[in-house]
Amino acid sequence: MSKANTIAPRDTAAPRSLSTILKDLDWRRYVIYIGFVVVFLFFAVLLRDQGFLSPNNLLNIFRQTATITVIAVGMTYVIACAEIDLSVGSVAGLSSVCTAMALSQFGLIPGILAGLAVGLVVGSINGALVSLLGIPSFLVTLGMLGIAVGVAQWITASAPQPILNDTFNTLFGSGNFGPIPGLVVWSAIFVAIGAVVLNRTKFGRQVLATGGNRNAADFTGINTKRIKFQVLLISAMAASVAGMLYAGRLQSGRFQWGSGDELSAIAAVILGGTSLFGGFGSIIGTLFGALLIGLINNGLILAGLDSSQQQVVRGAIIILAVALARKK
Repeated sequence: MSKANTIAPRDTAAPRSLSTILKDLDWRRYVIYIGFVVVFLFFAVLLRDQGFLSPNNLLNIFRQTATITVIAVGMTYVIACAEIDLSVGSVAGLSSVCTAMALSQFGLIPGILAGLAVGLVVGSINGALVSLLGIPSFLVTLGMLGIAVGVAQWITASAPQPILNDTFNTLFGSGNFGPIPGLVVWSAIFVAIGAVVLNRTKFGRQVLATGGNRNAADFTGINTKRIKFQVLLISAMAASVAGMLYAGRLQSGRFQWGSGDELSAIAAVILGGTSLFGGFGSIIGTLFGALLIGLINNGLILAGLDSSQQQVVRGAIIILAVALARKK
């Protein structure tokens, strides 16, 4: 009996072309890292004679973006939940003056608690108005922006509040932990905790589910009202810590500290890959978004641009961030 001829099946799958791979690649996930490298190389070449690559200047970039990073970590939760918080900058200013005033009257621990209390009170009010009364977070936090900055200016009569407590200044901003600036340590702590909670915990999954589809999240048993309350509370608490970092670094509390930081934080979050429409968030991306903004600010200063020109560039960054966040 002759052996039947057998033919091995041929692999009919054609190899994917490079253009097909690039078309299927979700480039928005990596645009912040690509942009960071491109901008860094651009300034490294353009400003090599101005000391851009010096260790002190690079460390200053991390130090100067630390407070924005802390605020942006909290903002990531809010935006991933399809909400917005415009009050974070004014909360930071109010926290700085309350901390300074409590430090001068009662000492270190009451001063720290006073700063945190600002975030607790403001976050609770924002969260309650949004989650319980159903008022849009844009309107609530826009109103809170004016209230917080007004209260800070009122209780200080627009005067700076000096901080003479060396321990506080060392812990919150002006000191170092070994060779590492304290501000960098604070931002690293917030990024690490924020990333773990968002990506590895039930709460983080519920935040993303609420932002992705609130009705579906309700049907699965998620208390979306509670989630909205909690993310606005987290955002305000992060802003209050940022205010204390401002106070410690600049050794005074002022209602101006944090002014405009809400725009920088939102830009950092969106540039970092978090969807403006909710449902997805990236804390590591937020970190690189904040660093990119700090990198651009630093480069523009070394290039000799004045503050008005820097504002124009920041505005262009926010427009770019919103454009990149559009839905597919």
